[in-house]
Amino acid sequence: MADSKKILMVIAQENFRDEEYLEPRKIFEKNGYEVTVASNSTATAIGMKGEKVKPDITIDDANANDYESIVVVGGGGSHKYLWENVKLRSLLKEANKSGKVVAAICISPVVLAKAGLLKGKNCTVFKDDTCIKALKKNGAMYEDKDVIRDGRIVTGRDPKAAKKFGETVVEALKE
Repeated sequence: MADSKKILMVIAQENFRDEEYLEPRKIFEKNGYEVTVASNSTATAIGMKGEKVKPDITIDDANANDYESIVVVGGGGSHKYLWENVKLRSLLKEANKSGKVVAAICISPVVLAKAGLLKGKNCTVFKDDTCIKALKKNGAMYEDKDVIRDGRIVTGRDPKAAKKFGETVVEALKE
């Protein structure tokens, strides 16, 4: 397992949050992790601030067993492209069941909630009524904090938390 230092970062095809992708990725790579990017397609994805990223694979082609962690990036596009993605949910469930680190930031913790992974867990999400209600509806214990780690699950609130979020994912991976 130690030689498979790989992290899957999932981004929306459009309007992912640039900092929530760039900051954690920088931290992951600095700590020796190889990052694979997945999205709905392998066409160039565009961030809310114009960052262009060419995904390596599609979410449909991703396999949880290939990674130590799956990190879902936030941004407005998460609602449109990721919240209802059944394949992404099953990927996250599989990773969680295998004891891997599962993480999401901004509005993307809703994906974890909809996958049933936040039931009874402490977590955070972008401070928005729709997001907070979605977490609570799925049994999550919402807290208004920058980053929350509950076991092998890490959630981050917003772009300002991106650096701390990335560092917390790495901490969880090292344990």
